[in-house]
Amino acid sequence: MLAVLVGSGAMAQEIPAEPAIETAPEPEPIPEPPPVLHPPRNIVAQDVPHDNGGVLNIQWEPPIEGVPVRYVLEMAGEDGFFQEVTRTALTQYTVMQLENFVPYRFRVAAVYEKGQSMSPETEPVMARDHWLKLGEMPVLIAIFVFGSLLLFFIQAARRGVELFVRRISGLTAVEDAIGRATEMGKPVLYVPGTSTIEDVATLASLNILGEVARRTVHYDVKIICPNKDPIVYTIAREIVKETYASEGRPDAFDPDSVFFMVPDQFAFAAGVDGIMVREQPATIFLMGMFWAESLIMAETGASTGAIQIAGTDSVAQLPFFITACDYTLIGEELYAASAYLGREPMLLGTLKAQDYGKLVFLIIMVVFTLISVFSGYDAASLVRVR
Repeated sequence: MLAVLVGSGAMAQEIPAEPAIETAPEPEPIPEPPPVLHPPRNIVAQDVPHDNGGVLNIQWEPPIEGVPVRYVLEMAGEDGFFQEVTRTALTQYTVMQLENFVPYRFRVAAVYEKGQSMSPETEPVMARDHWLKLGEMPVLIAIFVFGSLLLFFIQAARRGVELFVRRISGLTAVEDAIGRATEMGKPVLYVPGTSTIEDVATLASLNILGEVARRTVHYDVKIICPNKDPIVYTIAREIVKETYASEGRPDAFDPDSVFFMVPDQFAFAAGVDGIMVREQPATIFLMGMFWAESLIMAETGASTGAIQIAGTDSVAQLPFFITACDYTLIGEELYAASAYLGREPMLLGTLKAQDYGKLVFLIIMVVFTLISVFSGYDAASLVRVR
């Protein structure tokens, strides 16, 4: 203990110092326990049923109900290495574009502010293709409806039921046009397009060629059929030859009436123009698929004074045919021509089935449109194909 002297000399007095107050040491802070990071629970990976394969659906439960957590989904393939698939706040995810019959394993990490917790791996699961695909049920229903209509109208045509087909001016004029060639003693020129046999318009043109050839046999009129494609030429020649034989006039068939000219586009157009100028046909048929040469041939034919009947499904060439030809078959009229001319039950039944099939699907479209407009529901999702 220290003393303090007060005063001076002999009168100085010693005043004892106040005792020091001892303070207790501050207690050390107790460390907070580390937060418990719970992983996601009940992870389930499974194949999506009734689909085309390549899709797996992963679902899990949150680690703590009511606590918002973000998740990281990881996937491992045959190599065994996990790779991140997505980051999401949802508790499910659909993984697409996978290989079928390849085992995949998944795990999900719950991400917190102070870390993350990884769940256990799932059992290996494989995506596979299913023979029954619910997403393609609309296609199956459409096939069933159209097939039923097709069988019904074919049987009706075979029983002799009169099936109404809208009058097509260009086809109604075929008989008169060939009759005009008979009166004038001039040939009929038939050009089956400038495309290949893979084109639908070419196939429709060859069907019409058979009906036109049948009428030329009846009227004893020469038919001229130049071809640009060698395969189309071979088929066209057999069609005309078979038509003459089926009509009891095989000796009247001229092998040189159907011929292959040249595969070049504008060289073929020039050759056809030359035939028009030299032979002066009374009737010209331009049926099938045409390109930039359409107006060249149609204008030359118009200059000879021939009756021209054209038909194509090429939207770009229709204006030229409509302008330069007397009659033009537009789009599907070309496909309906063989049934219109021949009245064969199979073709007529197919034509009527197509018409009524379009009517059915038009009604379906209108109904679903009204549902979507008045209920606010996305009606297209009902028929969505995965």
